Amino acid sequence: MSEIIISNLLSPVVLFFVLGLIAALVKSDLKFPTALTETLSIFLLIAIGLKGGIELSKYSLEEVYRPVVATIALGSLLPIVVLTLVKTIKLDTKNAIGLAATYGSVSIVTYGAAISFLDHTGVSYEGFMNAMVVLMESPAIIVSLIVLKLLERKEMGKDIYSSQKIAFASPNTSFLDKEVLKEAFFGKSILLLLGALLIGLVTGDTAIPVIQPLFIDLYSSVLILFLLSMGLVAGERLPEVRKHGIKLLLFGIILPIVGGILGVLTGYIIDLSLGGMTLMAVLAASASYIAAPAALRTSVPEANPSIYLGLALGITFPFNLIIGIPLYYQFASWLL
Repeated sequence: MSEIIISNLLSPVVLFFVLGLIAALVKSDLKFPTALTETLSIFLLIAIGLKGGIELSKYSLEEVYRPVVATIALGSLLPIVVLTLVKTIKLDTKNAIGLAATYGSVSIVTYGAAISFLDHTGVSYEGFMNAMVVLMESPAIIVSLIVLKLLERKEMGKDIYSSQKIAFASPNTSFLDKEVLKEAFFGKSILLLLGALLIGLVTGDTAIPVIQPLFIDLYSSVLILFLLSMGLVAGERLPEVRKHGIKLLLFGIILPIVGGILGVLTGYIIDLSLGGMTLMAVLAASASYIAAPAALRTSVPEANPSIYLGLALGITFPFNLIIGIPLYYQFASWLL
């Protein structure tokens, strides 16, 4: 176990993230232009979507329907698990929903780092796992917002079930705001992932000669640059997280471990390989800092970004990158 963690710590991907973290903590003048960070993010989303679509084209529906159903179910369950655990620190409803949506959704960069880890260790994985990233983005956001609506109506003293009927029956009342649904299904990250996935699925292997020079050969190098910029952001967010006490800091480590265990068990139940189980664990353990925050800004503006975004970037992201990924790999190895 210690050898796996040390090997991961010494990989260029992790070391450049640590470099960015140190630069932020010592208040270096190192900065990434916002446009460059945005460009790198778009690159990673397209690259993972394309590779997932091309690999998915090699499988029949019969081979992938179980992973698809399991992934959607896991993504829907995670926010409920998070809300249950968060009760112990008595966080207010809006911020608890913020954590549920953030930790139920996925971090595309953590997933990319996990792929690099598996490639480095020589462990294979099911190609369709890249498609599962897309499927895991939205369920947690939607479930979290539905729970929020139910809680708000309960607090107002209304009957939840009759309120649902009114909401769906009345043309003037909506259970979920259209803007929320639009962000959950057509936000930048999901649109790019899903679009690239469909393009890869339609074109299959014939697309490889076209996309390989940019989206395959340069993937690891672009990931390094992006993680350097994420190190800077994570370092800047750390003071914000510390303001809310040690219990919240611990949740930034507890939540990914719980999610990772659920991910490994899900992968085991649907007969994934060691690499596939590790990636499923990473999907369940990571926290979104693109799709979920964008939806939360629209639908739950009262939720404090320094809590859900600060915890995701300042604590969980570094934990997963340095210790979490090898830990979930070891969990999967023990189970197998």
